[in-house]
Amino acid sequence: MIQRIQSLYLLLVVALMSVTFFTPIAMFTVASGEVFTLSAFTLSSALQSQSTLWLGILLSLATAIPLVTLFLFKNRMLQVRLCAVEIVLLLGCLVFMAIYFWLTGANALEDAVVEHRHFGWAAIMPIVALVFTSLAARATFKDEVLVRSLDRIR
Repeated sequence: MIQRIQSLYLLLVVALMSVTFFTPIAMFTVASGEVFTLSAFTLSSALQSQSTLWLGILLSLATAIPLVTLFLFKNRMLQVRLCAVEIVLLLGCLVFMAIYFWLTGANALEDAVVEHRHFGWAAIMPIVALVFTSLAARATFKDEVLVRSLDRIR
């Protein structure tokens, strides 16, 4: 049921999280001139690589759950619950991104001094997806309230 507004919101969340999943989240420049890139499953440069598996798993789940939620249009309360789960996953993604962003220089880069660090466009996408997920949950709950009120009238 793509004609419902919450379905469009959920499609936007899937698109935003897919962008986050496949593009660099942050970049770090070390004193030696080496550039490290943080993506969903790796923190890597041309010479070395380190796994960021938990961030990748959270981003995978945050991409898949809205897609599953989209096809559960007959069970609106389950959609609202899955939107709540999605909100928790998106918050977890943001926490992991912040942890990797701020603690990268200390441990992950073998005590290299990080001279410059910046977020990529993919770091903003979970925040926008968080807004669209909450809008989808709100619209789905409004639909449920409307259907229940119409059942009472009959």
